Amino acid sequence: MDLYTLLKVAHVIGAAVLLGTGAGIAFFMLMAQRARDPALIAHTAGIVLLADTLFTASAVILQPVTGAALAHLSGYPLWSGWIAWSLALYVLTGLCWLPVVWIQLRLRDLAREAVATGAPLPARYFRLFRVWFVLGLPAFAAVIGIVWLMVAKPEI
Repeated sequence: MDLYTLLKVAHVIGAAVLLGTGAGIAFFMLMAQRARDPALIAHTAGIVLLADTLFTASAVILQPVTGAALAHLSGYPLWSGWIAWSLALYVLTGLCWLPVVWIQLRLRDLAREAVATGAPLPARYFRLFRVWFVLGLPAFAAVIGIVWLMVAKPEI
């Protein structure tokens, strides 16, 4: 397998991991939230944080490295056309994802506190969950946009 093909496979896997992990995290957090059970939420948020650390963070590092190498090998300039738009969407995704990870940590901790004290989830939990949800929408849409740009390579 040549270098270009190896990089492309790694890049596609990274994109799949970002998209799949994002969708999976959103699904499991939403399902746990619907149950309103602090113990379930605390456990689910802990697993979600682990998935973000192992999978999402790894793909976040892999994508720009493999993408830049592919662009270089293909002769595409990084700062023009569809690649520039992909990079802009990548930055948007990161600006949404970083606070989302912090919010997931807080949601887990607030749920753990509720379990430890036998109290219901506090109002702060629900406010943070709404922010988490709202930030997830543009981040997920941006990843879908990046995948479309990567596949379609439109003349921009």
